[in-house]
Amino acid sequence: MTSQSIKDAVGASDMTKQVDLLVETSWEVCNKVGGIYAVLSTKARVLNEEFADKLAFIGPDIWTVDNPSPYFKERKTLFKSASSRLELPWGITIRTGRWAIPGSPQVILVNPGDTASHLLEIYGEMWERYGVDSLHSYGDYDESCAFAVASAIVTMRLAEFLKIEPSRVMAHFNEWTTGMGLLYLKAHSPKTATLFTTHATSIGRSICGNGKPLYGEFHHYDGDQMARELNMESKHSLEKQAAFNADCFTTVSKVTAAECAQLLRRPVDVVTPNGFEPDFVPKTVKYNRLRKEGRARLLRMAGLMTGKDYSEATFMIATSGRHEYRNKGLDLFLDTIAEIDRRLPADKEAIAFILVPGWVDRPSPSLKAAVENGSGIVETDYLTHRLHNEDSDEVCVRIRQLKDEGVLRNVKVIYVPCYLDGNDGIVGISYYDILPAFDLTLFPSYYEPWGYTPLESVAFGVPTVTDNKAGFGQWILDTFTDGIDNCGVCVVDRDDSNYLAARDEIASAAVAYMSEDQTARLHARSMAFFTSAKTDWKYIITHYDEAFRIALSRHSGK
Repeated sequence: MTSQSIKDAVGASDMTKQVDLLVETSWEVCNKVGGIYAVLSTKARVLNEEFADKLAFIGPDIWTVDNPSPYFKERKTLFKSASSRLELPWGITIRTGRWAIPGSPQVILVNPGDTASHLLEIYGEMWERYGVDSLHSYGDYDESCAFAVASAIVTMRLAEFLKIEPSRVMAHFNEWTTGMGLLYLKAHSPKTATLFTTHATSIGRSICGNGKPLYGEFHHYDGDQMARELNMESKHSLEKQAAFNADCFTTVSKVTAAECAQLLRRPVDVVTPNGFEPDFVPKTVKYNRLRKEGRARLLRMAGLMTGKDYSEATFMIATSGRHEYRNKGLDLFLDTIAEIDRRLPADKEAIAFILVPGWVDRPSPSLKAAVENGSGIVETDYLTHRLHNEDSDEVCVRIRQLKDEGVLRNVKVIYVPCYLDGNDGIVGISYYDILPAFDLTLFPSYYEPWGYTPLESVAFGVPTVTDNKAGFGQWILDTFTDGIDNCGVCVVDRDDSNYLAARDEIASAAVAYMSEDQTARLHARSMAFFTSAKTDWKYIITHYDEAFRIALSRHSGK
């Protein structure tokens, strides 16, 4: 069935008239772990405007009194006080509240209770019904499945409690970590419409993470065979069956859509690009203040670490994201910074910041003391925080190698290996508040299904360089004329064999931008803001509307 015929079948009626409860489940609801948190938290306001209190997000209740979620505001009276009145099996408990983000959507945090003790029985059922191979599971598989199944049970019992017919419930599950919940719901509440979104296939990420070439060999890979080779059978099997059994299967980019077709053997129904919430970006006066304060903080910190005085005009580059050395392009970032250093004239200086969480031990004691005292020079190494594994951390190892090679003379590299939540003990400013301080960001990922970090960068008016293997980079090429001057984004080509060429292209773009005058840089920042305006969820949400229509149409035809 084509998208147009689906729309014709469903008609022009408002989906909110067909759905009394839309539940979206993810491990990252009120739990800031990675990019999916950014997807859901920035999408929430627009989705909430459409569905209002028919919408509920479900996330894991991993919090305690001593360690509460900073994003969850408990409200016990929501859903007719379901948190205290809902009858749930296996010791499952819930808390209801609001997500402290724009739109303040309703949230249900689920504690699986004793669900894990029932998993063997559930795994057997899912093998018989859908062929899910849980026999080879390890690591976080059991924990994820316990949460997913408990979330499915909560969805069913909540609908019963609210007297909502299953046919008027739509359940959206994100990533393989919730796939068991989708299958459990399909088995025990078959009238409920389901959607499944993979933000990155588990086997594709594993192929790249194990150093195997993805792109040159792409059409020769068989997902099932690679899962056996890489000991990924259970996760891959679960993800594949969730994709095949969902009423609608989506992913976030054309890049990952091709991955799904090849490795899961299941073409997606809709590509749902990721958007951004403009309310996350401060208005002009506050933005200018944050940029000024952030630059002053970072330059002073760099001065304490090097014994130098950096002027306000010092060029500052950054990268950020998960600590996946090859997949996230941290290797290429460091080698590009070394190439920039080689090309810079002797009278030019820059600072490159790596804002990537590592295995943190504690803030650097001497640097922390100097920051708190407001004076003194502390000539430390490149780390703001000590790590448990400084000898083996890949970023640390490569920085030391570059320093031993005699490069990094004009470009100072500073590694901030912690989450920037304002409480790190050194920087003391959250990531979004420090982002405006930078002049340029580089995100040369090898494997990047979407790429929220470059999107966030342009949303905060900071020009960026990314590549065509990132979903965001491909979206830029499809939507704009490439180039920092044109749209605030430079997209370079990456494949399995052009590492040095990509390095040189990124370095050339960075050095060229560094040589621009203030007027040209302000223009580039304006173009970045312009580009990010096109990612407003009010435009992007239409792709989800299509996914909802497909799910409803296919489900009603069962």
